[in-house]
Amino acid sequence: MAIRKTFLLTSSLIISGMLLAPQASALFGAGDVVTDPGLYSVMNTVQGAVTEAIQNMANSIVSRITGLETSVNQVLRDGFTQNANYYKAQIGAQEQIADASNTAMAQYQRSIRNAQIRDQFVTTPEACQALDGGQAITVAAGQSWKVSQAIEAGTDPRGEAAPGTPAWEGQGQAMQAITQLHMSRYCSQAEAQTGLCAASQRENADQRVASLIEPSSYATQQDIDAAIDYSTNLIQPVPPGALRGDQLTSTAGQDAWATRRGYNAAMSLARGVLSKIISSRTPSVQLTATQQQQLKDLGLPEAQTMSWYGILELEATRRAGDLNWARGLQRMPEKDVLIEIATEMALANYIQLQNFSVGQQKAALEAALLAHTVQAERRPAITMPVPQVASGGG
Repeated sequence: MAIRKTFLLTSSLIISGMLLAPQASALFGAGDVVTDPGLYSVMNTVQGAVTEAIQNMANSIVSRITGLETSVNQVLRDGFTQNANYYKAQIGAQEQIADASNTAMAQYQRSIRNAQIRDQFVTTPEACQALDGGQAITVAAGQSWKVSQAIEAGTDPRGEAAPGTPAWEGQGQAMQAITQLHMSRYCSQAEAQTGLCAASQRENADQRVASLIEPSSYATQQDIDAAIDYSTNLIQPVPPGALRGDQLTSTAGQDAWATRRGYNAAMSLARGVLSKIISSRTPSVQLTATQQQQLKDLGLPEAQTMSWYGILELEATRRAGDLNWARGLQRMPEKDVLIEIATEMALANYIQLQNFSVGQQKAALEAALLAHTVQAERRPAITMPVPQVASGGG
């Protein structure tokens, strides 16, 4: 506002000077020098005022320009500062986002690792059941071998007519013993009607194959006895009497004894095969709660113990028809599935080994049958020597 007033005053003085100049020229004439002190003083005053006005205007303009420059610089500094603050805030936000992302990713990777650790090291219930089953099979196999030895320890001396057995007293005594055994344990309705014995709930069980191979595991001692008695009637119901005294010392007796040893060996082989069948179905190992529940789920008779054959049957049927195992298989991680496959392959190999053992027994039976057939074709049967009783002379 001051610049505008100074500019107006200066302009007025300049215009006044311009208006007075012609009049001065007219008064004093052209080319005359103005020497009037008053006028000269006025002219100097006007000139000074004009100069001062111009100087003030210039200073004002310079001041305004300087102030404008200062404002522009300040605006620029403020703008740069604000932009820098924005960038710092943006970088800080990006760092926080990166930190949060890294933290979330670390937690995610840790969760994956925990799952891997669980899959690699945590044992599933199905794996525990498979281990229990495998251990039960191993233990039952050892017990089965012991049972087979115990059975053969009784059947072999019987067939050989060893001292203390019924055949030691003669074949008639052996026949009477097997008859009494049948009457006391397996009396039939027909036999009971004739008054020979009292009817038994196990009628003729010593003659029926179900006593041997129908149950996968014999439930009671009576079932085991029925299986042994069936094998006795099947292979050697009545062993021949023992060779004693003069029957062994004579030449004919020695030949008969040689034939009898071959007979005993063949009978021991035949009875041994059936003894192994019986021992494989004799209860010999304690069942776990899971295995007992499996028996119930399969509709089989409940039991506390199980045989070697029964455990093998449980392991096979569990993988083929047990609902709980199938449900667990669906939840198994990849590692446990591979372990289960390996376990099943091991079980299959074990069964193949047992089949190989049975194959050897069958081969032995066939070899014995062939040998006896050839011997029967090449020479006549040797009759048992009859003791000679000397008659007294008169």
